Amino acid sequence: MPKNPATDEALPPRLLQDTAALFGLLSATVRLHILFLLTDGNLDVGTLAEKTGQSVATVSHHLGVLRRAGLISDGERRGMNVYYRAQRDALGALCRVIDPTCC
Repeated sequence: MPKNPATDEALPPRLLQDTAALFGLLSATVRLHILFLLTDGNLDVGTLAEKTGQSVATVSHHLGVLRRAGLISDGERRGMNVYYRAQRDALGALCRVIDPTCC
């Protein structure tokens, strides 16, 4: 069983499965691009579509996947637009599975 190099403790199988599922979800380049853009600030669907070169419908779909995974959330609503943001705690936890000394 894999061990945490910082503590030499075994990593729980469920944690490994959940982490693998998240990395699988991030294997879609558009999702990774959206997440990268959201780490720099809150953005709405239209802006994300423009920056990724994808349609609004495609970006909306991927935002839903990322939101259900807990990696992003609805930041705030301004008029008709919803601005999304990265969930830094979830991203930090994901990074710490790989490198317990990060973030």
